[in-house]
Amino acid sequence: MTIERYIRIFAGLFILISLALGVEGSPLFVSRWALAFTAFVGLNLFQSGFTNVCPLGTILRKLGVPVAGNTCGS
Repeated sequence: MTIERYIRIFAGLFILISLALGVEGSPLFVSRWALAFTAFVGLNLFQSGFTNVCPLGTILRKLGVPVAGNTCGS
C-alpha cells in the first residue's frame, strides 16, 4: 500500500472512532468532546488539500512506506 491509501484509511478510522465515542446515542459514548478529534482530522485534511503538508504522510515516509505519484506525503 502507498502513503495516500494509509492516510485515507487512518483518517476514516479516526473519524469513525471519534464519532462512536462522541455521539450520545452510541453504546461507546464517552464524551461529546471526542467530536473535537473529528474536527481536528477534518481540518487537517482540509489544510493538506491546499498546502500539500500532511504530518501523517511525513511520518509514514520516514517509516519507509512507498510514495505513489503526487500525494500529501511526497
